[in-house]
Amino acid sequence: MLLRPEAGEQYTGLAYALLEPDYLFLHIRSEHKMRPSSKWESLDVPLLQVLHALLIEKSVSNAARRLNQSQPAVSTSLRKLREITGDQLLVRSRNGMTPTERGLALLEPVTHVLNQIEKIGVQQVHFDPAQSRQVFNLATPDYLSAIDLGEVIRRIRVEAPHTTIMIHSLGHDFDYAQALESGMLDAVIANWPQPPEHLRLAPLFDDEVVCLMRKSHPLANKPLTLDDYLSAEHLAPTPYTVGQRGVIDLHLAKERLKRNIVAYVPYFSMVPYMLLQMNAVFSLPRSFAKHYCSLMPLTISEIPIDFPKIPFYVLWHERSHHSEEYRWFRELLVSVFRHH
Repeated sequence: MLLRPEAGEQYTGLAYALLEPDYLFLHIRSEHKMRPSSKWESLDVPLLQVLHALLIEKSVSNAARRLNQSQPAVSTSLRKLREITGDQLLVRSRNGMTPTERGLALLEPVTHVLNQIEKIGVQQVHFDPAQSRQVFNLATPDYLSAIDLGEVIRRIRVEAPHTTIMIHSLGHDFDYAQALESGMLDAVIANWPQPPEHLRLAPLFDDEVVCLMRKSHPLANKPLTLDDYLSAEHLAPTPYTVGQRGVIDLHLAKERLKRNIVAYVPYFSMVPYMLLQMNAVFSLPRSFAKHYCSLMPLTISEIPIDFPKIPFYVLWHERSHHSEEYRWFRELLVSVFRHH
């Protein structure tokens, strides 16, 4: 049964027009517990944005940071949302806050509504980088060049000085595709061999695979043979998902070759320091290796295997494809990394 406004009751114009067909209200307004109330008139877009951020972040402080609001402001909005819905929406748990059953049921319709609102906003509102207070959320692997990321931040500070960029780490349990779909992320920079087909993609640059080791390594300062490379003690990045292989091991498997991996490491930034303590090697993009060679007694050796170049690209979801501010952000990323 579709719920319509009671006699003498009107919903907020924009919100009501977008909730097709009464999609959100069917979830929020419980037929058997809630009576018709004028409280619905106070359900506006900012409150929906707060509800969405809270359900995604499961934390008042993180939601406030995501929305560029104060924690007291978000707490006040949460109280209003609880009054409107007649539900706690989120409750305290051991790890912070956990959505209630009603809260979980609201995530999909709220996301849908905000996407529809965004489409209207794109058509009506011109994005001015110099005046915008947008918060951009970008996720990257930790082996991306810190110098290039620094240039991204510098460019943003010059062209859009009132905006904020939040850079997130691509952890092993992080569902980046869902984060893009939900709006938690605006863009992801990655280099997986097979990016998800449902996401949009723009190429950034290709990088070569080289071998990094300390300068005192017995294999340093001489050409590596195939046997040298395969039998050496290798450090390797921890796979993002169980059974996932990177570019290097996929290519080795195709050639029916296998390297001697002695340890898996979760963060690339840890590896240069580990290499200083042992006679191990690490296969990685040349740009990352060159950066650490300039800072530490490490050296690069060419690998005697014709590895394919590593393609880096930026991913985004269809939901933000036509948004002017996110298009500006993506174009800035492309501009920086294609000229790195």
